[in-house]
This record gives sequence, C-alpha cells and structure tokens, in this order.
Amino acid sequence: MGRSFANLHIKSKNLEKTIEALRELTEAHPEVLGKSKDEDQAINVVMYVSKSNENWISVLHDYFVWGTVKKIGKTLSQFTEEPVMTVGYMNEEIFELSFFENGDIQAERIFCEQWTRDEYELKEERLHNDYLREALDIRNKDFEDFISMTSPYQAVDKLSELVKMSLWSDAEWIPHEETLRERFKKYEF
Repeated sequence: MGRSFANLHIKSKNLEKTIEALRELTEAHPEVLGKSKDEDQAINVVMYVSKSNENWISVLHDYFVWGTVKKIGKTLSQFTEEPVMTVGYMNEEIFELSFFENGDIQAERIFCEQWTRDEYELKEERLHNDYLREALDIRNKDFEDFISMTSPYQAVDKLSELVKMSLWSDAEWIPHEETLRERFKKYEF
C-alpha cells in the first residue's frame, strides 16, 4: 500500500468568504463531514486552511479521503460562488481531480494506468477538458501534456507545478510535517 491523501481547493482570492462558506457547510451539512445532525454541537469541526497562492485557498480535514472528498466538494460548492477542486490520491494508484460549481460536477479527470481503471471500474463523471484548462488557467501545450499523463504521482507533481501550489497535503500529515503546520491555520467551526 502506498501513500494516500485528499484535499480540496477553492478558486478564490477572498479568505474570509471561504471561511464563512466552510462554516455554513459544517452547520448545514455536518453529515458530509462524518458528523450526525443530532450530534452534540459542543464537538467542533476542525479544518486547516491555507491561502496557498493568489488564486487558491486550500482546505484539509481528517474526513477527507478518496471517496468522501468529492461529496464534500460538491456540497461546499453550493456555498461558494467560486469553483471547488477536489483531489483524491489513493495508494499511489489513482489521482482523481474533480471540479464543482453550484452543487454540480463541472469536470473530472482520473489519472491512473489502464489496469487500475479496469480493476476499479473507474470512469470520469464528466469529461470537460476545456473547463479544466480554464479553471486551472493552464496554457494549451502544458495542459495537453498534463492530461495525457497516466502516472498519478507525476500528474500530482505536474499539476502542483502548473497551479503553483503543493497538492501533496493531508490533515493527518500536519502533526508530522513542519511545512504543513506553517502553511495551514487551524479553524474550529
């Protein structure tokens, strides 16, 4: 078994607006974060947030994993006026990149070898390369090189380089990695 992580990113320049959207998400839909609506509200939801660069705000939470982060991103996009990008990376075999706006999936790309795609019966929910390229703000040549990749590891590295922020992050890594502790601020909702 290899390394796995999941995170989400809001294409926004407004950190305060993003924090408010995260607060609304935790209050209106705690179930997508693994909480019951009936659970004691004294238990705060902890998220780690970083203004990763001038265009992206990154969010980490311990319930983000491949398989849950998409549902959270889809739900969060109902509270933001900006695109929400989710990243799920599983066992160094799969890198799933999805975009949501207004509660709907806009585009998705799964980076993996063909045998992995067959074994897990993976299929993109919505292939829309023009949307991906525009949302990521990547030049055509770089984008073509990026979407043709089949190595999940290389695709994460390439996308990190293209959007000028590291996608290699997970809430579970924060206690162990000083660079993440310095980059992300803890918020309780």
